[in-house]
Amino acid sequence: MENPARRSPGPLVFWSLVALVFLWSGIRPFDRFTWWLEVAPAVLGAGILWATRRRFPFTPTVLLLIGLHMVILMIGGHYTYARVPLFDGIRDVFGLARNHYDRLGHFAQGFVPALIAREILIRRSPLKPGAWLFFLVCCVALSLSAVYELVEWRVSVATGSAGDAFLGTQGDPWDTQWDMALALTGAVAAQIALARRQDREMSRRETP
Repeated sequence: MENPARRSPGPLVFWSLVALVFLWSGIRPFDRFTWWLEVAPAVLGAGILWATRRRFPFTPTVLLLIGLHMVILMIGGHYTYARVPLFDGIRDVFGLARNHYDRLGHFAQGFVPALIAREILIRRSPLKPGAWLFFLVCCVALSLSAVYELVEWRVSVATGSAGDAFLGTQGDPWDTQWDMALALTGAVAAQIALARRQDREMSRRETP
């Protein structure tokens, strides 16, 4: 068994940085209501990770990506997705029609959950790496994206203008379709780029 005293301090430092970003994001955000809506998935995810850390510890790559996804949510919550300064600058330099930070967020919304779903399916179901696993992981990521779009819709309907920053369409009538397409693209890209790495990490975890 691994000696806890020999464990790398890297994960502790990384998660401490994620916690600091969370604290920063809650200091005078652009809109407090939108901040709560945007960071809620990160807070929920952190709670689930903590509760299942011994029964189902994820591989290092997945944990790293979960933390980075939380940071994306927290930054979006602080500024709102349509007002992230760096992406305002990118918009202005390239003459874009909108701030594209939300596009990054929805790509991550497919990229990270895809690897989470892939790991759960491999470790807790009879599925093995292959075409069916690839397809079902894409389906899971796309369904999660669709559920999120439904949540955005209901929040906007229920709160009126208070939910506009959370909806974040920026006047684009095809924003919902773009969001789901990017989530699907993220799910495909994640599996192509990181499936083998994830398999190696899972294999090492299972080795006595």
